[in-house]
Amino acid sequence: MRLLVVEDDKDINRQLVTALEHAGYAVDKAFDGEDGHFLGDTEPYDAVVLDIGLPKKDGVTVLEEWRKAGRTMPVLILTARDRWSDKVQGFDAGADDYVAKPFHMEEVLARLRALLRRATGHATNELTCGPIVLDTKASRVVVDGNAVKLTSHEYRLLAYLMHHVGRVVSRTELVEHLYDQDFDRDSNTIEVFVGRLRKKLGVDMIQTIRGLGYLMADPAADAGAAPKPAR
Repeated sequence: MRLLVVEDDKDINRQLVTALEHAGYAVDKAFDGEDGHFLGDTEPYDAVVLDIGLPKKDGVTVLEEWRKAGRTMPVLILTARDRWSDKVQGFDAGADDYVAKPFHMEEVLARLRALLRRATGHATNELTCGPIVLDTKASRVVVDGNAVKLTSHEYRLLAYLMHHVGRVVSRTELVEHLYDQDFDRDSNTIEVFVGRLRKKLGVDMIQTIRGLGYLMADPAADAGAAPKPAR
């Protein structure tokens, strides 16, 4: 999953990016409203952490412009603790949730997990597909009760597919959502990661849909149901 952090305080920005990357996300960052708006308007993020008080363009304006342009990614706004009006403005502009400063990093991570779950139709931190269980809180993968050690990129790939079980996901979409903007993106590496995942998981749950992409199929779902198309 790929996230964007827009925060002008360099220390807070760094702390957020470090924590999110450690939690298994690909993260881009911006330090002012203009750069943040551009990235959010041109890149397909799964969620955004957006400070309200930004230089060059304030966070409320950035969010309003995203929503007017049809950008629907979940947005978690950061507000000053004593500015309840910021919260109201943020929600009216299209925010999905907020955290007040100063904040505990675990709360930010938990709220982002909740936003990502709701955006993809999941109710808990544990995503299950057949014998595979992925715990988004612990960044842990288990198959038939046995822990499986994955690299960061393998984990991101599996997490994205499991967030979208039953839908064909194209290579292009995977590249856009698994790598930050500074990564040397090559769709051919997706095949390599899929191959490694299949070997490490030891179960044939990731299907290759020729010419379209990949499908994480849920064996518990109706076998006669057609997979959702790729985007």
